[in-house]
Amino acid sequence: MSDIVEKHATLVKRIAYHLIARLPHTVDVDDLIQAGMIGLLDASQHYNASQGASFETYAGIRIRGAMLDEIRRNDWAPRSVHKKAREISNVMREIEQQQGRHAHDGEIAKTLGISIEEYHQQLHDSAGHQVFSLDEFTDNDEAHAKPITAALSGPVDSLQSDGFQEAMAEAIKTLPEREKLMMGLYYNEELNLKEIGEVLGVSESRVSQIHSQTVIRLRSKLSDWLN
Repeated sequence: MSDIVEKHATLVKRIAYHLIARLPHTVDVDDLIQAGMIGLLDASQHYNASQGASFETYAGIRIRGAMLDEIRRNDWAPRSVHKKAREISNVMREIEQQQGRHAHDGEIAKTLGISIEEYHQQLHDSAGHQVFSLDEFTDNDEAHAKPITAALSGPVDSLQSDGFQEAMAEAIKTLPEREKLMMGLYYNEELNLKEIGEVLGVSESRVSQIHSQTVIRLRSKLSDWLN
């Protein structure tokens, strides 16, 4: 078992540093690594090669699940951040239903009665919380592998259904092109925020804002599933 842990310790660190880029500065990467090591140990005890997945694939799911559990337990986002994210989501949905197109930054801020700078700050503040909501939505492999995070209850249970996965895929297809590209670079290509900024020609902080806005937009499109 010690050989397995030593061999895959770098996998724990890679996942931790990928996640930490999306979290507030108050989150300690060492806490994520510690949680990830527990997930790795758990994977080494429960891995079954006959299920078809490689150990690294299975362990990656369990490691990431343990880190998400750690984040949920501590929930660094204040209640006000959750409230503002919901307000943005509701405004986006209203504008898009009325106009029949994507809601733009300026009109969202105007409807909220705040400046564009304040709106971007709210996106920045909500980034850490919103990202992990999206991770819960899209990690279909995590549900099949039955990781530590599988023991969730309440509304999250419905997120594992095939119907939700299909709705999520359709919602992603309807995103503005830049947001769709950003999500592909982040979740499929696993580029970090700085690398994505270089592709899109914007700053790292702007990528973080775009990411947060995209997740909120998806939440607004999937409100029937989430409420």
